[in-house]
Parts: sequence; structure tokens; C-alpha cells
Amino acid sequence: MKKRNTFNLFIISILLVFLTQFSFAQPGTITINADAQINDLLTIKKSLESENKMAQGYTIQLFYGNSEMAKTNLRKYRNTYSTWPASIEYETPNYKVWAGNFSTRIQADRALIEIKRRFSGAFVLEKK
Repeated sequence: MKKRNTFNLFIISILLVFLTQFSFAQPGTITINADAQINDLLTIKKSLESENKMAQGYTIQLFYGNSEMAKTNLRKYRNTYSTWPASIEYETPNYKVWAGNFSTRIQADRALIEIKRRFSGAFVLEKK
């Protein structure tokens, strides 16, 4: 009698497994409703990441002062060095000339040694 009950439970268990596999299956379709500006934001984010504007790290500050002198220093830097990118950053009320985007302090220090030959007031600045 015990073998028969065990066999019946086994048969019922197998039937339940097969039935649940087929009875709960549903066709899957996904519809994504996204704002059109998401693609624009992703494009902006990629461009900022390629310029290392979003990354934390180090840069070298060459100049701090008015707009005309900042432009002059930027031209002087670009005529001398092409290894590291440079840009003018505005912080009220002055302009800063930053050169390079370095991920470690040692990379920035190595570049600073070379840059100090032309820009004696240059120093390493940690971006936050």
C-alpha cells in the first residue's frame, strides 16, 4: 500500500510540473516610452566625458586673471605644447587657464615639471 501511495504522489508531482510549465506561460512584449531628450543628454554626457570635464582627477593651472590675459596665455601654451589639452574656465570674476586632464597626481607632477619651464607660476590643481 505504501509503494502505491508513493507511486501516485510521484505521478501527480510530474503532472503538476508539466502543467505549471504550460499554464503560466505568457507571451512577452515590452514597450519603452522614453523622453526624446534622453538621447540629447547622453550625447552631451559623452562629449563631457571625452573632454574629461566630468572626471575627477588633476589639472595644471597656468593662469588666473582677466579674459584677455587668459586668451594670451592659452595661445602661448598651445603654441608651445600640444601633448595636453588646454581650456579657459570662468570662475567669477576671473578666468583660469587649465592644461591637461590627469587621472593621477604623479602624471600631473611629471607634466608640471615640463610646463614650469615656460609657465613658472603653474601648479597642480585637484578637480572635484
